[in-house]
Amino acid sequence: MSERVEHLSARVGVELAGKRLDQALAQLFPDYSRSRLQQWVKEGLVTLDGVICRPRDKVLGGEWVALEAHLENQVECRPQAIDLDIVHEDEALILIDKPAGLVVHPAAGNPDGTLQNALLHHDPELIQLPRAGIVHRLDKETTGLLVIARTPAAHKSLVEQLQAREFDREYRAVASGVMTAGGSVDQPIGRHPTQRVKMAVHHAGKEAVTHYRVLERFRAHTYLKVKLETGRTHQIRVHMAHLRYPLVGDPVYAGRLRQPAGASEQLRETLRCFHRQALHALKLGLTHPLSGEWMEWETPLPDDMQQLLEALREDLQHA
Repeated sequence: MSERVEHLSARVGVELAGKRLDQALAQLFPDYSRSRLQQWVKEGLVTLDGVICRPRDKVLGGEWVALEAHLENQVECRPQAIDLDIVHEDEALILIDKPAGLVVHPAAGNPDGTLQNALLHHDPELIQLPRAGIVHRLDKETTGLLVIARTPAAHKSLVEQLQAREFDREYRAVASGVMTAGGSVDQPIGRHPTQRVKMAVHHAGKEAVTHYRVLERFRAHTYLKVKLETGRTHQIRVHMAHLRYPLVGDPVYAGRLRQPAGASEQLRETLRCFHRQALHALKLGLTHPLSGEWMEWETPLPDDMQQLLEALREDLQHA
C-alpha cells in the first residue's frame, strides 16, 4: 500500500448543531465511511477551529472543520524469491522469524522486496487473503516472530484473537538509561501532530498498553522484557521514549546517542554501529485456528543484540 493525503475543509452548518462530530463529518464528507472518518478523528487528523477533538464531541454549528484524509492506494504485490526463516508451518499457519531490514508489506517507498512479496512466492495461494495472510506487523528494523494465516478461516480466527487481545507477545529491548523498576504504560498513541512519520502519545490517539520488566541493569542502559496488550504502530518505541528511556539505536525516537562515562572503545564502537532500534519479538503465543490448542514459539536474540548485551556486560564488569 502507498498513501496519498488530501486536505479538505468545510463550514459546519447550523442544521448540524448538537450532533456528534463523527455524525457531522459523515454529512459534510459523504465520500468516506463513518468508520474511516472516526479513525481519522482518533488519529488527530481532524480539527474544529484548529482544535483536535474526539468523535463523540458535539458540534455547535458555524465551526470550521479541517480534515487531513490519508488514503491508501492499492499497489500490485508480485511474488519475489526472498529467503524466509520459517519457524513453524502447517495447513493453517506460517510462523517466521523476521530479520532486520525486511519491510512487512508494500508501502510508499517500499513497493517490493517485502515479506508480503516473499510469502506470495512461498505460497501462491496466499494471494486470496488480505495482505497475503499477514495479520500483524513488525517495524522494518524490528526482528522476531510474525504469524501468517494460510486460509480465510485461520485469518478470521487470528484477527479475532488480536482484537480480543488474546495473543501473547513478548519482546526483548535495550533502553538508554537505568530503570529502577518495571511497570506499565497506559497512554494513547496516535499520529504525531506535526511530524507525520512519527507516532506520539496524545489524548486523541488509540488506547495503548505496554508492560515492561527489568532483566538487567548496566551503567547507562537497561535490558527489558516487554509485553503488549495492544498493538499500535511503534508502540514500544513510543512508550519507552515517553518514559525518557528510548530504545538504543532508534533512529526516530532516541535522539542523540548516549555513551556511559569512561566506556571502553569496544562499547563505544558497538553503540555507534547499532543503527536500528534494539527490539526483538522473542515469543508469540496464540490459539491454533484448527485444533483450538494453545501454542507458543520462541526465537533467539539476533546476533547484533547479543553482541550489544555482551559489550554492556563487559563494560559493567570493568567499571
